[in-house]
Amino acid sequence: MVESPPVPRPDVRSGAAAAVLLAVTAAFQVALAAGAPWGAAAWGGAHPGVLPAGLRGASAGTLVVYGPLAAVAVGRLGRPATRRRVLRAASGLMALGAVMNAASPSAVEKIWVPVTAALAVLLWRAAPPVPPAPAGGVVSAG
Repeated sequence: MVESPPVPRPDVRSGAAAAVLLAVTAAFQVALAAGAPWGAAAWGGAHPGVLPAGLRGASAGTLVVYGPLAAVAVGRLGRPATRRRVLRAASGLMALGAVMNAASPSAVEKIWVPVTAALAVLLWRAAPPVPPAPAGGVVSAG
């Protein structure tokens, strides 16, 4: 009897850790949207204190991204191929975010460098792997 190779599974712990960091980031953004005086630690640090209305709205808008992304990271949302694409794209954006935070003129904003760098790694690891090719050698784009 020929056994098929085991199907690789995503790293569940990485997805859970990413979801926790996304929740922390979302809580920070909610606080900014609600008027917390932490503007020096966000959006380039150009607005110390309470953010102007437009940036407060943008902070509130991040919830539309972070919430579903956390659900994708823990495997609660999306098919495997879609989850893989979303998590890999989000990983790349988080890596870019780490670079942007590192380049920020605000020293306080640099506290987000390790968070965004960790999110880049965790989201990449949480992505479902490409399934092995079937015995016939035909690979699905799935």
